[in-house]
Amino acid sequence: MTTTNEPIAPSDITATYFRSWVAHDWDALRAVLADDVTFEGPMATIHGGDQALEGLRGMSQILDHVEVQHVFIDGDDVLTWFDLHTKVADPVPTANWSHVEEGRITRIRVVFDARSLAPPD
Repeated sequence: MTTTNEPIAPSDITATYFRSWVAHDWDALRAVLADDVTFEGPMATIHGGDQALEGLRGMSQILDHVEVQHVFIDGDDVLTWFDLHTKVADPVPTANWSHVEEGRITRIRVVFDARSLAPPD
């Protein structure tokens, strides 16, 4: 059996991120998050892999599925444009910009209109 030590492409890392999140595969999801990952989005700013995992677990409570529209790759940066399908709102167009270093996501920036996901007043 031949093995290679070629690095995993950043787009493969981010695909694992989304696949694991939707499947609730928390071990696989945590494995692609750097210990010092930062997450910034309209509903939270989080520092640290364990904290990011907990935030994603919380969001998964309303998550139905993710419909990826396009993936843009620029070196270690991957922007995933997708429709966020939830149990509480119509699909929400979303942009997720992930930066990957040494096979793990170190920075996540998410942009979407959170008004439809916010709890009612």
